[in-house]
Amino acid sequence: MTRMPGSAGPTGATTTPPAEPAARVRRFTRAERWVHRTNALVFGVCVLSAAVLYLPQLAEAVGRRELVVRVHEISGVLLPVPVLVGLASRAFRADLRRLNRFGPHDRRWLRSALTRDEQPRTAGKFNAGQKVYAGWITGAALVLLGTGLFMWFTHLAPLAVRIGSTFVHDWLALAVGIVLTGHVTMALRDPEARRGMRTGSVGRSWARREHGLWLEEVESSGARGTARPATDSSQATNQLPAERLDHQ
Repeated sequence: MTRMPGSAGPTGATTTPPAEPAARVRRFTRAERWVHRTNALVFGVCVLSAAVLYLPQLAEAVGRRELVVRVHEISGVLLPVPVLVGLASRAFRADLRRLNRFGPHDRRWLRSALTRDEQPRTAGKFNAGQKVYAGWITGAALVLLGTGLFMWFTHLAPLAVRIGSTFVHDWLALAVGIVLTGHVTMALRDPEARRGMRTGSVGRSWARREHGLWLEEVESSGARGTARPATDSSQATNQLPAERLDHQ
């Protein structure tokens, strides 16, 4: 490099090229993954014990019906515990706010899915299908818990209520089993989504394809270096960035 007369430094200043974006982006914190895994474990025990109680072939193979009944009752009562404990995490609370809000892009996503439209579907951190599933399974779990308590503690309600609770409990449990089977099947078809729940991060290309609005919000929030409460609406400024959530 050369120096100009009277100059204090070289004229050929070098500049650092902008860093390339990382190949993976943070999606879930450790607390969020813990809630999901623990809830899946408790739900799994509850469903499997129910299958043993209601399917004669499994009942004969397992035996010890009284023990299975106790396992089913205890696992059913424990269903809300992981979610309640998870409320201590700011990141988990932010995701609950996202799941509880439907934006215009969610309605378009759901309409496209129902009509089997092949056009790309735009989604935030959670797509409309995941939001519907989360709301339905939460409501079903609460109904199962309430009806199960009436069946367990028979003195809580008259006979007619207990009979009705048994009917609702049994048929809703069957519906839950079917829905959970569909949920697991869809998860098995998407290894990157499973990797995100297992490790907390996902590939940037997958995020752009499946949850493009969320990735835009993460990138724009990272560029601004600011954070705002998350609502998963169609406007990026209403989202809480994943980088901030990861430290909660």
